[in-house]
Amino acid sequence: MIGAILDRMRDARRRRVWDRDLASGRRGEDLAHRYLRSEGFIIVARNYRLASGEAEADLIARDGEDLVIVEVKTRETAEYGPPERAVSADKQRHLIRVGREYARKTDTPWEHVRFDVVSVVMAPPGITLLRGAFRTH
Repeated sequence: MIGAILDRMRDARRRRVWDRDLASGRRGEDLAHRYLRSEGFIIVARNYRLASGEAEADLIARDGEDLVIVEVKTRETAEYGPPERAVSADKQRHLIRVGREYARKTDTPWEHVRFDVVSVVMAPPGITLLRGAFRTH
């Protein structure tokens, strides 16, 4: 009986943390979207997912003649380091797959595809744009 009550309490706490993290990520994407627009980017897609569902890009934008695949990393604080450190090699491979598909669909030459990371820290507030955050070869 007590075990079941404790399990329900733990599950409720996990759901609150999960919901908070999702809301924080969405807020970060909204802030990144506005920031990029203020920097002259044209946002052409949000949460673009491959048909297979295996990879997703938070934002896809145009910056001049470049197609920019954008990963947004959001953290409440930078206490444990900058958010962009969380863009792993696996995530980079997924973003490259998204970039290849989107470039092919839009007839964009590969040399005009760039991968940026937008780092959003909520407190103290700050947004950092890392242009060309990683190489594709």
